Amino acid sequence: MNSILSSTQLFDLQVNGFAGVDFQSDSLNLSDMAHAAKCLLKHNTAGILFTLITDTVENLCRKLENIEKLRSRDKDIASVIKGYHLEGPWISKEPGYYGAHPLEYVSTPTLADYRRLRDAACGRLKLITLAPEVDGAISIIEASVKDGIRIGLGHTNASEEIIDAAINAKATLATHVGNAVPLLLHRHDNIIQRLLERDELIACMIPDGIHLPPFALKNFFRAKPRGKTFFTTDCMSAAGAPSGTYKLGPHTVEVGADGVVHMPGETRFAGSSLTMNKGLENIVQWLDITESDALEMCSNAPATHFGIEL
Repeated sequence: MNSILSSTQLFDLQVNGFAGVDFQSDSLNLSDMAHAAKCLLKHNTAGILFTLITDTVENLCRKLENIEKLRSRDKDIASVIKGYHLEGPWISKEPGYYGAHPLEYVSTPTLADYRRLRDAACGRLKLITLAPEVDGAISIIEASVKDGIRIGLGHTNASEEIIDAAINAKATLATHVGNAVPLLLHRHDNIIQRLLERDELIACMIPDGIHLPPFALKNFFRAKPRGKTFFTTDCMSAAGAPSGTYKLGPHTVEVGADGVVHMPGETRFAGSSLTMNKGLENIVQWLDITESDALEMCSNAPATHFGIEL
């Protein structure tokens, strides 16, 4: 790999686990997290948003409080975890749209629950992914933006009108565009087209060649204005680790030699095993862009969007 790519500091806005460590685990400890942080740094990932998927608000608060304690005890953990990303629990319950999230914990948002989660994160909650069509979601967007927290639209089947309302409330991102959707969609009127069309939204994409085949990634990338694409891994504990069986919250998932993360006996994805440095290589190869442009979308641009310095 070219030295400019191998020596850079990358930033990943959606990391559910790494190097065999499941960030969703109730028993996440200092040794586990120190190992994950060390391995992230080995893959040139200097900063992440530690990502928690759908769970009860009580459990999410407990997990945030635990990782805050771990950050306070280890400088490398504190350095790598730049903030938190809550992906859920305020997402769509429609089949195909909630993805691998545990449906029983998908809930309707309240401002009281939002404030509990915000406070448990000790000011480091940087991003909430939600479905804006869920009752009460627009109020959450408005409150979050006032608190300096970014909003991504994801696991959603929002109409154009509701997307308008979310953008008017200052949502700025579309989470893992092209994923968390049913296999069968209307050929034109679907959430992928609705989100890609909105120039106000930054499209976050997973460049592993699995969640989006390279030809689809190229088409999606071309659809966005310059500066309106970020790349992320959406990786789970199999990233930076060999193929095998891993945990993702309540799920046991399998990861083959092809890097595909799936439920046993199923074909649907459950996160990725991509590392950010490999994703960077992929977009340079597949999108016919300069190394400097690729680096910007995997490092400084997303970090800056969240008010983070690498």
